Amino acid sequence: MVFAAMLPWSLFSSALTESSNSLIDNANLISKVYFPRIIMPTATLITALVDFLISFSILIFIMIYYQFSPGWNILLLPFFIVMALLASLGPGLWITALNVKYRDFRYVIPFVVQFGLYISPVGFTSKVIPEQWRMIYSLNPMVGVIDGFRWCILGAESPIYLPGFLVSLIIVAFFLWLGIAHFRKMEKTFADII
Repeated sequence: MVFAAMLPWSLFSSALTESSNSLIDNANLISKVYFPRIIMPTATLITALVDFLISFSILIFIMIYYQFSPGWNILLLPFFIVMALLASLGPGLWITALNVKYRDFRYVIPFVVQFGLYISPVGFTSKVIPEQWRMIYSLNPMVGVIDGFRWCILGAESPIYLPGFLVSLIIVAFFLWLGIAHFRKMEKTFADII
């Protein structure tokens, strides 16, 4: 249960951390050649995805060792992988733009990611949250992603809370829109500031 939740969290956290530092780390490239700047934070998702696939192969070995076979839900796992990547891309783009303007902002990101680990259902299941608070708890977009991963891998042992999942999906879409809009707005000044 914990390892199935740790996979999407590690995908999210590594993609968010790497994308937020992508423009600062490649400042020489930005000031010399013109290309769409949004490519750099988006390209970091590929490296996070490769790390995820390596970790996922470990999960497959664990499942083989314990003779656990997932149900048909596993077919929906790519949707939740994409959702985790989009959940990291939106805030990643927003933080990237802030990171260019305010360089010290990059030191806050690891603390925010660490705090996110504790408020996401990684070490526990979302079912422990009282029913009256589950919708508010689902405002954390990773709640829907992690619950979806568990549902895909564990099946009926970890049911997905559909209203909370829909709220998480809406939050992911909102942060993606906000991140792209803020990045596009500040993109014109990146070469001057860096």
